[in-house]
Amino acid sequence: MLISRVLFIYTVFGKRVDFNCRVDKRRAGTHDVVEATNIVEDAMSNLGQQSCSACSADAPQVTDAEKQTLLKDVPEWQLIVQDGEEQLQRVFTFKNFVQAQAFTNKVADLAEEEGHHPAILLEWGKATVRWWTHKIGGLHKNDFIMAARTDELY
Repeated sequence: MLISRVLFIYTVFGKRVDFNCRVDKRRAGTHDVVEATNIVEDAMSNLGQQSCSACSADAPQVTDAEKQTLLKDVPEWQLIVQDGEEQLQRVFTFKNFVQAQAFTNKVADLAEEEGHHPAILLEWGKATVRWWTHKIGGLHKNDFIMAARTDELY
């Protein structure tokens, strides 16, 4: 078995991302990947450190494959469909109403800072937060960034 290193270049969400992987040359002309860094996971890691990008009505929604990868960074969030639009939702629990309200105020401040706003339901001892991009009627990378940043507030 001959192992060599190969550089792969991909475009993820419009940005070039390079990564190296090892390949096993088992048969002449055939390369089987032995070890590789998942390109989308690398590009999406640290979502909580990212900021939202401007989004227009013609911006593409994330693909199913991108959704599944991005969900790994926000495992507590659920994909739901509300009014025909896919959304991210998480219920946060608290000891009382005041703590839940303080959390929703932090989420509101973050939303204002980023110019991207969720639906928030405040109840005694819990707050439900839903992220989706209204302009495109579904999920954009921004929603996953905001979900990760919301987690950091909790």
